[in-house]
Amino acid sequence: MTLRICSYNIHKGFSQFNRRMVVHELRDRLRTLDSDLVFLQEVQGLHLAHPQRHSSWPAQPQHEFLAEESWQQTAYGGNAVYDHGHHGNAILSRHAILSQANQDVSAHRFERRGLLHCEIQLPGVAAAVHCVCVHLGLTGGGRRRQMEALAERMEDLAPDGAPLIIAGDFNDWRNRADRLLADRLGLVEAFGGGIGRPARSYPSALPFFRLDRIYVRGFRVRRAEVHFGAPWAQISDHAALTAELEPLA
Repeated sequence: MTLRICSYNIHKGFSQFNRRMVVHELRDRLRTLDSDLVFLQEVQGLHLAHPQRHSSWPAQPQHEFLAEESWQQTAYGGNAVYDHGHHGNAILSRHAILSQANQDVSAHRFERRGLLHCEIQLPGVAAAVHCVCVHLGLTGGGRRRQMEALAERMEDLAPDGAPLIIAGDFNDWRNRADRLLADRLGLVEAFGGGIGRPARSYPSALPFFRLDRIYVRGFRVRRAEVHFGAPWAQISDHAALTAELEPLA
């Protein structure tokens, strides 16, 4: 089988600098990618004020609204919780989600971060695929500790080369993840292929920084693409990443 995946920081459904609410446009654009699995960051699970300010704000949590009619299974991990709502990471899937868990890896109380881990059953693949959606911190020390926590979790729950996909916003402009994470878990970055560098993904109008990643184990990367410029730049400040994967025999 061929597996299409997407990773996208959706900026809570608002355009760059929060100029416009774009969650409806976002849903339409996501559908054009025809991905089997979607790893989303900065997903607004609840915001009590937005329905009062925006008449077309969806009644459902964002991950459910985005998945409607296209992805049958969803998982959400709320990380940043405040008086008027919460936001975090989400995974949308066309295949069965067998389990889900959200691990708090916040470096400090002012920047809440989590690892959303799901086991997903793919047709034609005997073992469940471990999928982790991440959005790492803004400080180097915090990211290092978060990647250590991620590596430890996967070594415990997905040992012996179990199929694994880790995707999200790593905020890793210095490209430390390959040394701290990829080598330790035997992962390959979809764009670098183990020898190159990750794709430029930020800002979405003309990407320069290499912040977003797709790491895989147990799959062959057939194709990887960055979706930036118009109309993507009108939806989020990050570009969307997609990869087409083929399970290894």
